[in-house]
Amino acid sequence: MPRRERNRFVKRGQVIELKIEDYAFGGKGIGKIRSEEGEFVIFVPNTLPGQLVKAQVKKSSKRYAECKLMDIIEHSKDEVEVPYQDIPGAPYIQLPIKLQHQYKKESTLSLFKRIGKVQNIEELFDEFVSSPNLFHYRNKMEYGFSAIGYDRDKKTDVDVFTLGFKRRGVWWMGDNLEKDSGLFDKQVEDALKLIRAYCEETGLAPWHGPKREGFFRYFVVRKSYKTNELLFNLVTTSKNLPEFNLHDFSNLLKSLFKERFAGLLHTINDETGDRTIATSGSIKLVAGKDKIVEELLGLNFEISMKSFFQTNPKSAEKLYTKVIDYALEDKNAIDNTVVMDLFCGTGTIGQILASRSENAQIVGVDIVASAIEDAKKNAKRNHIEGVRFYAADVGKFLYEHPEYQGKIRTIILDPARAGIAPKTLKKIINLAADRMVYVSCNPATQARNTEELMKHGYVIKKISLVDQFPHTSHIETVVLFEKKIS
Repeated sequence: MPRRERNRFVKRGQVIELKIEDYAFGGKGIGKIRSEEGEFVIFVPNTLPGQLVKAQVKKSSKRYAECKLMDIIEHSKDEVEVPYQDIPGAPYIQLPIKLQHQYKKESTLSLFKRIGKVQNIEELFDEFVSSPNLFHYRNKMEYGFSAIGYDRDKKTDVDVFTLGFKRRGVWWMGDNLEKDSGLFDKQVEDALKLIRAYCEETGLAPWHGPKREGFFRYFVVRKSYKTNELLFNLVTTSKNLPEFNLHDFSNLLKSLFKERFAGLLHTINDETGDRTIATSGSIKLVAGKDKIVEELLGLNFEISMKSFFQTNPKSAEKLYTKVIDYALEDKNAIDNTVVMDLFCGTGTIGQILASRSENAQIVGVDIVASAIEDAKKNAKRNHIEGVRFYAADVGKFLYEHPEYQGKIRTIILDPARAGIAPKTLKKIINLAADRMVYVSCNPATQARNTEELMKHGYVIKKISLVDQFPHTSHIETVVLFEKKIS
């Protein structure tokens, strides 16, 4: 056996029990195995200090191992009982919100020290913004059908018609949602068992992951906080479709949710991949309407089942308010200038900024053409002028539009989780803007970009954290950068 194998404390695939001792960014709990050879560190996602957990080793090296959480054997003394069914999407729902905020703040700021090389980050910290709704804050939820369920008493898999969420760490096993999870709409989740019973009584099979066959695949629900309406999407395969009456199913939903029922769509997904909307599938309207309307900071946005929209709209208002406050902090940097809104998505930030600053010209750019179309429609609906949207790769757009060189004083950045690619970041830096407001759903990649920005004369003036997803490890950061005067 090679020497590096002998140095390992654990092996890939091994199942271990471990006490979690510390917390790292991204919800990774830290446990340690101690021996005469020293300490061996083990990372387990979605765990907390004080928990005793069962985990499976996914990656092992000489110094550390990364594991997949299988079960929590003992809870931390900090956790409290809640009246909700536990689901993988809310691993920290039993932890008091103040402690959740503490873990998120400490672990996020440490990233900027370690990766971004910002040693005085605590002095630059502005505010931790809590979600206005701590429970039932999501406006969309995807529930999966499965032919393999989980017996919570026997702690084993069982052949049963299932509608709920995947069992933590097991792609082929579902877990029936029997009651409110505390994340989405209570009425919907309390009624889910009735919807499951209706589907089961048809005799049509739920999706069987290992066999890659079945009829029922997903049940997706979108909610409008403005109107309280619900938009539904049933995802099935095409096999046995003539045996299922979609209009009867829509009548069931109407009887359950009455005036809240906005519409039902049906999606055919015959692909074997684990995704709700197939690349080659079809989607059609069965009953009602195919869109709902949501409001953010006084602006209305029409949302389809496919549209990207902030999952926690009430917290998104807090997030966007912070972004706009940072952008408008120096009005001289906005008035009569071009503001670039890069990675703009459906253009929410740009439209809000345009509604607050009459003299600024907002230019929004995003590579997703459908998002840009939504942005244009929403701007027209909201009577927003002074904003233009372009469907293009950000890096290529900046190269193809040299006319903006030297005319931009403020840039707003809201990239995807992967952050900004080095070549694109270089083009953004070359625009020589005075200020940048950088919004991120992944502070690790933002911290990496921060180091590069600092090398080119930008410094952090302020940083705020916004809790978009209570009871998870996710956090949004808003950072105001300013260029040093040389």
